[in-house]
Amino acid sequence: METSSFAQRLAVSGAMPRLSVGMGHSVDIGFLAPLSGQAESWGLPGLHGCRIWERWLNRAGGLLIGGRRYPITIHAYDCAASPVAAREGAIQLVQQHDIKLMMMLGGDTYAGVADYLMDRRILTSTLLPSDLSPDSPYLIAPSEVHPVYVVTGVEWLARTRPGLKTVALCAQRDGMGLPSLATYRAAFKAAGIEIVKEIQYPAEGGDAARIVQPMLEANPDILCWCTSYTPMVHVMTEYAHAQGYKGQILSCTFDHYEVLVDRLGRDFMEGVTFQFPDFDDPALREKAFFFNQPNVFYEQYNSLYPGSWTAVSWEYAAILDIWHAAVEKAGTVNPVSVLAAMKQLGHVTHAFGPAEWWGADLFGTDNALVGDWPVVTIRDGKARIAEFGSVPDWLRRHSDALRSEMQDLGQMWDQRLGAAGQGPELAARSVEA
Repeated sequence: METSSFAQRLAVSGAMPRLSVGMGHSVDIGFLAPLSGQAESWGLPGLHGCRIWERWLNRAGGLLIGGRRYPITIHAYDCAASPVAAREGAIQLVQQHDIKLMMMLGGDTYAGVADYLMDRRILTSTLLPSDLSPDSPYLIAPSEVHPVYVVTGVEWLARTRPGLKTVALCAQRDGMGLPSLATYRAAFKAAGIEIVKEIQYPAEGGDAARIVQPMLEANPDILCWCTSYTPMVHVMTEYAHAQGYKGQILSCTFDHYEVLVDRLGRDFMEGVTFQFPDFDDPALREKAFFFNQPNVFYEQYNSLYPGSWTAVSWEYAAILDIWHAAVEKAGTVNPVSVLAAMKQLGHVTHAFGPAEWWGADLFGTDNALVGDWPVVTIRDGKARIAEFGSVPDWLRRHSDALRSEMQDLGQMWDQRLGAAGQGPELAARSVEA
């Protein structure tokens, strides 16, 4: 597959040839994700990013298929965090439009539509590779391989701050939190960092004092929030600050970290480590990857949608870019052919560089892309990439340990299929504490 993306080719050439649009109709894409309510920040910022990508492509002439260019149209449906609403939305989008790609957040909302979409061979993307299984052959996780990439942050801390010997960690009991907890467990054990306290709290959140105080009483060198949702990350960080904590803080995401910098001070937030960069980061300008000029995308996004940038703002657009390259390689928008084009060479460029298809050991199918992933740390009040860690390298060394921890928490694909409909719903990133 070509390693250059649409955004790269557009930036290099200045403008793509405006060939005639074919047959006067568009290629339809579905966006089935939470756009309102408690889970809004898991979907709406991603839709904003897709709208930018959609305008870029259509202004350049559209999707090139067989010598003709076709515009794309993204049809969005707000399913909140409800599997029932997700199924209603999937049926509406498929029946009203000739959907060639369905983009979803995943989790319990995907569980509500899996049979419907797979029976119709609709190529579907998820941000949660824990959705993957052999029963979903047309489901892909080409953008975010949560939570596997969090191992890079643990490994970086262990190498650069060898004095960190103990950790207390917490996670919510849902389809986001438990896989994250399992991965952090494996990563800390591989790094030789002792887990001195573990707290599992309800998916809807909880009282910060009841969660964080027992962690502090274990006197850890590291407090790890795993993949807690943004409101919980904020209140737990504020509680740790109020109790005089001076150690390292680690989390998968730290959306709106600048609010905490203003509230708690630069000194307290210095060195906080997580996994999602701002796209004006200087390190991205030197790396050939998805957006040739990520700072341009970042500036345009913040100009059009101020105050809404999160970890998912670019992720759905990254999926579109990979899909776009596969369509032009296959010469068709047929989902089966596009998936084959994605997998044909075994390698593709994802958001942060070359990646490889992986996942059979953990998910029962190699439909997840893994590659380098950034380790981000706050320096003088601003998030900055410290390095790009290799997820595949870590997996080659420690996949057995990760599988063991996933099994212990019931998160392997066969365990999840066996317990379908029995687990807690995926909570919202914006759930109120």
